[in-house]
Amino acid sequence: MSFAGEEWDGNPVNRARRFVTGIGAGTTYPDYKPAPFIVSQEVEGVDLVTVVTEGIFSYCGVKVKIDTDRHLGPETATVRAQGEPVGHVTTAEYGSQMLSLGGVRHLTGGSKPEGRITCDTLLALCNRQPVELTIDEGSTIVVQAGKPPVIDGAVEHRMRVGCGSATIGMFATQWKGLVDEVVVVDDHITGVVSEHQAGKVIDWPDTGIKILGRRSTPGRYFKVSEPGLGWGGTTISDPLEILGPWNEKKGARPGLSLLMVSTTGEQFAYYELDETLTPVEKPFPDRLRRSVELIEENCEPALCTVLFMGGAGGSLRAGVTENPVNLTRSVQRLQTYVTCGGAPAYVWPGAASRSWST
Repeated sequence: MSFAGEEWDGNPVNRARRFVTGIGAGTTYPDYKPAPFIVSQEVEGVDLVTVVTEGIFSYCGVKVKIDTDRHLGPETATVRAQGEPVGHVTTAEYGSQMLSLGGVRHLTGGSKPEGRITCDTLLALCNRQPVELTIDEGSTIVVQAGKPPVIDGAVEHRMRVGCGSATIGMFATQWKGLVDEVVVVDDHITGVVSEHQAGKVIDWPDTGIKILGRRSTPGRYFKVSEPGLGWGGTTISDPLEILGPWNEKKGARPGLSLLMVSTTGEQFAYYELDETLTPVEKPFPDRLRRSVELIEENCEPALCTVLFMGGAGGSLRAGVTENPVNLTRSVQRLQTYVTCGGAPAYVWPGAASRSWST
């Protein structure tokens, strides 16, 4: 087996060309001294200069993506570690709950305990260690990169397959001929197959169902409930709460069958309309069990993902160049490559300082 153009002697370290990571190298920030490592070499006829330094931790933070249908807390709610504020709940991303932690105001702008605990929290998260966080007016969660979240003591197992509308779109054909109506309960968009475009395409007949929510487009309803820990991330424990009176003139009839299911397939129930067009729960039929299992199978495992956000200020760049803005512009032109210990980084546009994430 050849290795780097040499016969491999079994040593996992490539001795032919050193790879500079800079991990543990230290830094000279914030003075004018050059970075502790500046390495030059020629690669395919191009002069390559690698500058190694550290991000300024007082400007760093993390974004935490938590895959869960559960309501963790209101948007902008303070997130605390060991009782100290370390960040806040930010906008959700297609069902995943997002936390924004760290940053200069928590690290340097608050009390000493706040700054120290914020620093400890970021270090632990970036080192893939578990951290317990509490959210004001919300849940207590244990977050660890690459692991499922633990919310109020319960381990999450799967992420929603999609919103209620997406679930209808994916599985409408699985239900055709097996049940008269399907409602997928979801905090974001609750789906109704008979009204949905997917149902129309496969000639699903009307059922006269009425959903108590804010109708968006056909078969899609917003705000059927407040966010919570129930069905599909709502506060609902009984899905019949979101149904209004059935309309006989639009297809409702005694014996009409109804499947109600959540976006993870964890909650499901089967009903039939009685003589007064009232849904009555019945034993769950075997013919529908496979369709519920299919929703579960298509859910990704619930995970926590930690995105590190680093900052590189003007004085840091001045240590390696006389005109720092030219270095910035060379990064924008892809002439200079920024990594985090060799890991690819996404560079955000900015002004005097540049931020990057990995």
